[in-house]
Amino acid sequence: MRHALLEFLTHGLRYVFPQEPGTIVRGVPTAFSASPLNKLIMSNEKLVWPYAKGKERGQSVEPLYPSVVEAALNKPELYELLALVDALRVGRVRERGLANIELEKRILNGR
Repeated sequence: MRHALLEFLTHGLRYVFPQEPGTIVRGVPTAFSASPLNKLIMSNEKLVWPYAKGKERGQSVEPLYPSVVEAALNKPELYELLALVDALRVGRVRERGLANIELEKRILNGR
């Protein structure tokens, strides 16, 4: 059901798990501030998951689940997927489009 998952992520996720960037906090980069989108989008803005041990400062984005940050830091592939999902939740049209392309590569092509 990979196609259904991608369709939900692309068109439904931001309505089911809405999020607006918040205050400036210390944390771990997400959305377009994390790989792979940070190589495609140059921005002075940073979006981060709040995390006391984080090394970046940026606008806070609440993760989908409280343990997401710890799990993502232990698994780079999971981190990329979750950051792309956050780009769908909080990104503008361009960021969402690029995130969708990257997720499609990973979900449909198994990359």
